[in-house]
Amino acid sequence: MITGAQLFVKALREEQVDTLFAYPGGQAIDLFDALYGETEIEVILPRHEQGLVHAADGYARSTGKVGVCLVTSGPGATNLVTGIATANYDSVPLVCFTGQVPTGLIGNDAFQEVDITGITRSICKYAVTVRRRDELAATIKKAFYIARTGKPGVVVVDLPKDIQREYGSGEYPDKVEIRGYKPNLSVHGGQIKKALETLNQAKKPVFLIGGGVNISHANEEMQKLAELTGVPVVTTMMGKGAIPTTHKLYVGNIGIHGSYAANTAVSRCDVLFSIGTRFNDRITGKIGEFAPHAAIIHVDIDSASISRNVVVDIPIVADAKMTIQALLEKAKPLDTGEWIEEIKSWNTQHPLAMKTEGMTPEKIIREINRSFDDAIIATDVGQNQLWAFQFLELNGKKQMLTSGGLGTMGYGFPAGIGAKLGNPSRDVIVITGDGGMQMNIQEMATAIVYELPLIICIFNNGYLGNVRQWQELFFDRRYVSTCLRFRKSCLTGCHTPTNGCPEYTPDFVKLAESYGAKGIRVTREEEIGAALETAKHTAKVPTVIEFIIDREENVMPIVPPGHAIEDMMFYGEE
Repeated sequence: MITGAQLFVKALREEQVDTLFAYPGGQAIDLFDALYGETEIEVILPRHEQGLVHAADGYARSTGKVGVCLVTSGPGATNLVTGIATANYDSVPLVCFTGQVPTGLIGNDAFQEVDITGITRSICKYAVTVRRRDELAATIKKAFYIARTGKPGVVVVDLPKDIQREYGSGEYPDKVEIRGYKPNLSVHGGQIKKALETLNQAKKPVFLIGGGVNISHANEEMQKLAELTGVPVVTTMMGKGAIPTTHKLYVGNIGIHGSYAANTAVSRCDVLFSIGTRFNDRITGKIGEFAPHAAIIHVDIDSASISRNVVVDIPIVADAKMTIQALLEKAKPLDTGEWIEEIKSWNTQHPLAMKTEGMTPEKIIREINRSFDDAIIATDVGQNQLWAFQFLELNGKKQMLTSGGLGTMGYGFPAGIGAKLGNPSRDVIVITGDGGMQMNIQEMATAIVYELPLIICIFNNGYLGNVRQWQELFFDRRYVSTCLRFRKSCLTGCHTPTNGCPEYTPDFVKLAESYGAKGIRVTREEEIGAALETAKHTAKVPTVIEFIIDREENVMPIVPPGHAIEDMMFYGEE
């Protein structure tokens, strides 16, 4: 006979959990006590629960394992909410354990009691409160199974304090059966045949690849399929890296800030073969004019995603990797030479490049491409993410972690911490903005105490840049609540930065040094390479590189609101 808390630790071992992101509190203290002296599971103590869940997310995305969180009740649990939604939107497998008041007090407004399963039910894959000690083992087993199978996602398991303390069986099941939950593990042969018949008749086909290909680890298979058929490949933000971005068949990224060639190819293709994307509004633009001439084939493991946003002609509900493998057995080469040359001409007409002189985000990212062969790059959200989306080169040795569906500022830095903990021998680079960096900057202490030599690249323009850009382009330069150099003494009605603007707060270099990290400020293009090289050879502590970029630098091209994705604004048209 063992306590529920002891069974919890045994369950983690049985599920081969080696890293637990955890923050203690009164309603979880028994679980932490059971972890005392544990040698198989490393317990990571971040400095805030939101940093904790983003770190677990980065760990999961970069390793392919389930990320595991443990927090206390009340504010400990509610501080996970943004991270739960972030991970679930992007199909990241997490199991989040929350402490809870004893079952007899649930519903009585006890101290630090919240209905966390009710709060998270709409933003996770499954949420449950364990009400009986004899259900604990099976519930944890189900949680890991649900999180990692089918379309991966987040499971929340709420553990009341009396369940943690109660004695019971120490048995842990070795298999799970859940009535009503049967992930589809087969590919419908008839639909594959229809899809290939349609593809074989195409004159201007395009593969549109989303995050599902990366999640199912089908990158090699996808490259083989593209090479076998000769069909050009366009990716969403989450699909970037599905085939190497330097591959001759890779066109670019689609969407509001996609490349002209990619957006135009999708707009003018006659068959759009989409694998593992939800067709969200960031890639479709004006939905009535999305791929207007194309027969659309859609592969997705989630049947609810089929024809939800874009009505498709041939649906295939299946795992991306299994589908691509089935396609490889019967696909054949297509005559796409003229089509590919046409796409190349669009890329020549409007190449993806920044036209600003001096140090630009493009030049910084291209130096990162040159300096790192095997790296994990975690981005934050905002302009920094969009520049990374445009200019990062990804292949089998490089991986990008980013918040795609929810677009969560503050994600990048803690996600990088989780990635480094899960991949200690690989370089991990964080690309963030000055706004996003401050949202979870307290995790610098976590990086220090766990001796993580992260490379943190802050693109500092003194603004919440993405919103400022929209204010410039579509709101007549009315810069409201976006200037991070603002002081109370500033004049109202700001519409442009000047040399008289106040100094930026904080001083990122001094702040990094106060934590014990290394800080470097870069103001000139010729300093980029040396700063990255210094960071690359700095051991045991993170290096913060603050890149001072132009204050009104924009991410271009851009699709204006309400327009088709082929209708783009370019540099000089602002």
